[in-house]
Amino acid sequence: MSSDAGKSLDRYLKDNAAQARKERKYGSARLRRWRGRAVSWVYLLPSLVGVGLFFVLPFGVVIYYSVVNNPVQHEFVGLRNFINTWGNNAFSLAARNTLLFSVVAVPLAVILSLWLAVIMESRIPLKSLFRTFFLSPMMVPIASVILVWQVLFDYNGLVNVILNRIGIDKIDWLKSDYAPIVIVLLFLWKNLGYNMILFMSGLSSVPKDQIEVARLESASETQIFWMIKIRYLSSTIMFVIIMSLINSFKVFREVYLLTGDYPYNSLYMMQHFMNNTFQSMDYQKLSSAAIIMALFMMVVIGILLIAEDRFGRDLEQ
Repeated sequence: MSSDAGKSLDRYLKDNAAQARKERKYGSARLRRWRGRAVSWVYLLPSLVGVGLFFVLPFGVVIYYSVVNNPVQHEFVGLRNFINTWGNNAFSLAARNTLLFSVVAVPLAVILSLWLAVIMESRIPLKSLFRTFFLSPMMVPIASVILVWQVLFDYNGLVNVILNRIGIDKIDWLKSDYAPIVIVLLFLWKNLGYNMILFMSGLSSVPKDQIEVARLESASETQIFWMIKIRYLSSTIMFVIIMSLINSFKVFREVYLLTGDYPYNSLYMMQHFMNNTFQSMDYQKLSSAAIIMALFMMVVIGILLIAEDRFGRDLEQ
């Protein structure tokens, strides 16, 4: 009987010791986990402070100014500033021109750069030379580019001289409805090389074994491109679309250097409206326009990301 009691006591003591070791191990693991999280937050703190001070806080100020009557009285007016901005003729013109420019320029930038990347991927002579040629616009200052474009598209410029030689009347490119063509060409010339490099990087990551299997199955190059390559390029295509869309909203610099603060109506972009509104110190109109543009971009990019997510999920399946 005493032996049974001794065995029970030994078992009890062993269980308590095992439980204690388990608790110490769990406690030390939890302590290490919390210590790792604390170190991570310490490293993230400078970035979080910078983002908060230079991005979140200014955007909060913009939201505040968009719902008050002026910076002096600070009376809450609700959506009145947004309604006034939406009905403003200059805002409507700038939004329409910017949207039209993006609808034309962004698809062209994506399609042409993808086409160039496919050509650069093939075995063509002087491939390195062509790649350097398309990347050179990234190294040229925009002010120098504008001088070239002014020489080309001036009323007495090189383009009109060529048109006149073949029997077509001169066109005042920068002061007519043809002006967006000039900016689209400039946008494409400036951005095609960067987009091409992104697509070339994406094409290099396409699994070679799947391409070889498709060729063994007698698939044509067109079928390989649409059924394999384009599917693996979905994330790259989405990134290029988003970057091109953002860049299309930043063509103010080029248009400003070509035509100044108040260009021909077809070249009056959203950033012209922003810049001129800022110079007139109309903070309410400026803030509400900035929020409208930010919401529009968020909706468009959200739709693109949802579409890419569904396409990528289909690829994984």
